[in-house]
Amino acid sequence: MILYPIETGNFKLDGGAMFGVVPKSIWNKSNPADNNNMIDIAARSLLIQDGSRLILVDTGLGNKQSDKFFSYYYRWGNHSLDASLKKAGFVRDDITDVFMTHLHFDHCGGSVQWNKDHTGYEPAFKNARYWTNKDHWNWATHPNPREKASFLKENLFPMEESGQLNFIDRTADAFVKNSEMGFGILFVDGHTDKQMLPQISYKGKTLVFMADLLPTAGHIPVPYIMGYDTRPLLTLTEKAVFLNTAADNNFYLFMEHDAHNEVCTVTHTEKGVRLNKSYTFNEIFD
Repeated sequence: MILYPIETGNFKLDGGAMFGVVPKSIWNKSNPADNNNMIDIAARSLLIQDGSRLILVDTGLGNKQSDKFFSYYYRWGNHSLDASLKKAGFVRDDITDVFMTHLHFDHCGGSVQWNKDHTGYEPAFKNARYWTNKDHWNWATHPNPREKASFLKENLFPMEESGQLNFIDRTADAFVKNSEMGFGILFVDGHTDKQMLPQISYKGKTLVFMADLLPTAGHIPVPYIMGYDTRPLLTLTEKAVFLNTAADNNFYLFMEHDAHNEVCTVTHTEKGVRLNKSYTFNEIFD
């Protein structure tokens, strides 16, 4: 198995929304805001080369939305999914599986693209199987008013219409050792229903793809929860359980949304679990 971090493109989000009830005077120290109160956000995917399979975990925002849509998110930097794949030695047609942690537009927007004539949409990875789970698919395709703006029809239904959509089998357990993917999956429900976090054994270490359970290193204190979460009190419990486990077992946390910290570890302190060290991916796994 070989892992590659894939930078699909950076953007910005409102710092207040990203930290909920935490005052700006506190969160601005770890995640400095610009003059518009926006903070730096990454859309960092993970590519897993495992035998003949090439699995892409999340796909970023994509590029098919309107200029008006993207103007809300202040995209910045030079990263792109195609450039990152090329750096790793691959192209889109090489991807065999696209695993989506959840179906919010900043995690699956790159899964679908305009067709050649710009008359409709098609999967952006023509040879890949697309993976979600039935509970989350039903949640996304029949959205509640709070999340409706995050579940975009053009990101979802082309996967199903193409016949490329597949569902992860799961039990009632929160953590599943999934044979279909070849890695463990932690199911969490605080941010959105049945979000899936890959947990991968790699080079003697445990790497966990954090998605939106832990957006940035600045969110490590348990009460620091996004205003976007649908069940913040459940996130509180899920984070506390996970971070204690991560500190006990020296998990390496792969940060999808932290533009400045690719991977971190956490440790127990008198104030609770806190950041231990931050690394680039290559510092740990080269």
